[in-house]
Amino acid sequence: MKILNVLMVPLLFVSGNNNGQEKKDIHSITGTKYKSDSIVENVLKKQLKQGSTYTIDDAGAGLPKIQFEAKELEVTAIVAHELLNSNGYNTLGTEDFNKKIKNIFGRIIDSDSQSHFLYVNYFDKCDRSFVTYSNNSVDYEGGYIDKKRKLFTDFYYLPEIIDYQKEYPTLSDIESSKIIRKSSSQVDVEIPHWKDVVNLKEQRKVNNQRIIARNMYLFNDNKAYIIWLVTHDKNFIKLLVKNLSYDKEPKFNEMLINEYIQSKDQYKIGELIFAKNCNKELEIREGILQSLTDTYQKSSNPKDLHGLMEFVSKLLETDEYNNYSENEKIKMVAYLANTYDFLFKKNHRNQDGWDLRWNILGAYFEDDSRSEIKWPKLKEEMQKNNYYNLPNLKEVISYAEGFDSVGAPD
Repeated sequence: MKILNVLMVPLLFVSGNNNGQEKKDIHSITGTKYKSDSIVENVLKKQLKQGSTYTIDDAGAGLPKIQFEAKELEVTAIVAHELLNSNGYNTLGTEDFNKKIKNIFGRIIDSDSQSHFLYVNYFDKCDRSFVTYSNNSVDYEGGYIDKKRKLFTDFYYLPEIIDYQKEYPTLSDIESSKIIRKSSSQVDVEIPHWKDVVNLKEQRKVNNQRIIARNMYLFNDNKAYIIWLVTHDKNFIKLLVKNLSYDKEPKFNEMLINEYIQSKDQYKIGELIFAKNCNKELEIREGILQSLTDTYQKSSNPKDLHGLMEFVSKLLETDEYNNYSENEKIKMVAYLANTYDFLFKKNHRNQDGWDLRWNILGAYFEDDSRSEIKWPKLKEEMQKNNYYNLPNLKEVISYAEGFDSVGAPD
């Protein structure tokens, strides 16, 4: 395929380097011709005849979702590949790409598999089923790893990513006839044409930018795209961090942390730090804990950390997190104390906002009556595991044993 024209879409990114701001442009592929590739035109014809997926069923009858075909996913990848190539994407070698996929998504690519695509379920990282429905944020939400072209993309219908009216004007007749589908209750529903979708041009631009930004950041380590992602691709970033366990980007972590800090259920930040892996074992996102420390150091506001203490209370005193074993709970407390209690010991005498009576272990040492796990058991388990190799844990355990009913030791 030959790129005849590339339309520049100005977009500003802020890079976190010593040179201050760095301006980057994202290119659109509006103007790229695909006519040399008949599969693209054939798929476009099919999708124009099928009509837009942006359907509002006024009768409330409900329209069954339509599965897409393998060739439709293939043309999404073809367009994404051309788009990335026109924007300076560096296609990785197989070994480097496979390492990235493992580090980002926790997936191992089978070199013996004949499948070109691997599905990543944004809702459930452990789900290995292959989905052939477009995302709707309710039933399905996921993306596709293209092992052949070394890229990652959601599924898009062609009108969502190319200016089909400009590139294929001879197909305009397809959209001149009404499209009627039967609903699940056998009601006739008229399906809107793609040409009638409101703001399709703007959505197409965002979709193109999304493909570029995700791949340039994830596989080319281009930090200039971080600001665009946290500004315009928030839902993906949330799913990437919380559901897919990617905690390696401080800016992504900070975005989620700020949402939890401002939530009325601040304690649920513990659900961002801890999860179960695909083997049903405890997973700890240490990158989130480090970002929490960094957030506190920027704001100097102890309230940014109070959710950690609240989470421990829920963990030890209620049934809310009984999917974790006793030993897992002790390890979770250890990691939180290593962060919160260390900052408490270091700062609480010189800074307003701390509850001077308690930190996590101090409150627990003074009164463990509401928990089935008693202080001797908790301390013994931490010692037995060599304090989980946490640098501050031994120190904050000793500090906690100086607490009394009044509060922190001098």
